[in-house]
Amino acid sequence: MDLETLRGIRTELDEYLGRFRDCFRRRESREYLGVYVRGQLGPLQRKSVEPIALDAGVHPRNLQQFLGYYSWDERRMAQKLRHIVRNEHGCAEGIGVIDETGIAKKGNKTVGIQRQYCGSTGKVDNCVQSVHLDYVSPDFHTMVDSNLYLPQSWFDDPARCDEAGVPEDLVFKTKPQIALELIARTLSDGVPIKWITADEGYGQVPEFMNGVAAQGLIYVVETPRHVLGWTPNGLRVGREFDRVEDLWWRGGPTWTTYAVKDTTKGDLVWRARSTVFIPSWDPTKRLRLIVAEDMLTNEVKYFLSNAPLETPVSSLLTVAFSRWNVERSFEDAKQEVGLDHFEVRGYRSVQRHHVVSMASLLFLQRVSHRLRGEKGRAVDLCSGPGGDRRTA
Repeated sequence: MDLETLRGIRTELDEYLGRFRDCFRRRESREYLGVYVRGQLGPLQRKSVEPIALDAGVHPRNLQQFLGYYSWDERRMAQKLRHIVRNEHGCAEGIGVIDETGIAKKGNKTVGIQRQYCGSTGKVDNCVQSVHLDYVSPDFHTMVDSNLYLPQSWFDDPARCDEAGVPEDLVFKTKPQIALELIARTLSDGVPIKWITADEGYGQVPEFMNGVAAQGLIYVVETPRHVLGWTPNGLRVGREFDRVEDLWWRGGPTWTTYAVKDTTKGDLVWRARSTVFIPSWDPTKRLRLIVAEDMLTNEVKYFLSNAPLETPVSSLLTVAFSRWNVERSFEDAKQEVGLDHFEVRGYRSVQRHHVVSMASLLFLQRVSHRLRGEKGRAVDLCSGPGGDRRTA
């Protein structure tokens, strides 16, 4: 955000930050929140503590202490953020998008760091990972919760955890377990979610899908081609379970074409078909399996859903392809707000940085949405059937 725009919305920003006032006991902490958020929203090239502090005429150590040591309630701040989303952007058909991001860092002191796959660099790298929940309504989307992922290697080294300020009662959790906690917390704060979608890293974890269903939600998750199960007929005639990629070339339901709007790639045409799927991990379950093929590139994606059988495939594709929203949130959070610019190392500091970054992103999304007058882009992704095509 350039300086002229930032100056023009100063009063609006001050009023917005005032909504978090009761999360801070001391006036000094509230002032540093303003310094940090204005630095994140402003035109600084690097939006870490030191550049933000120096630009605002504040000693960098004061901002470091604001993130690490000052007494304020980051959990309540995140909760109030979700209340804003619930009250002003929520809808009954809300979609929750789960995804994770990796942020490359040097050294070995930053909490959670280890060599692991880093989406930002596209390779195994020294990085910190976090899991996020993006909320998508018909005309708006933003991050509503996040949590740091701590690898098992950290819990195997208590001294290292102690040095980084990791709470003693914290235990190892997988990314799907963290994701379920984000969903539960967001629901408990009243944010209306009907659907959950995620990539194939989550769509191959039965515990994640079962956990989403147990919270009363409908999931549409991408699943790897090697996931095993049956069609009802295959199970009836006693076939051995098969990979989902091999279930479809014996024939099956008619292909139907759909125009899919993906704001990262433009309008795309996919053909899809759906049937009942019985997963190998629980033969008592009856899920939906949707196979979708890009008509231009022939890329094939597989999706599993617990949606009722009468749910239109177009609705399931709408949810499945809404994942572009979280990709856009990551892009905005990193490029515009500095989500990946943090240089603090401790557990509490990093978690607080995530919370303040979500608040900055929410304000940015609200202002951008208002200034552009955007309507109806976020989930209006599938225009519906565009004709039938049967397989050979």
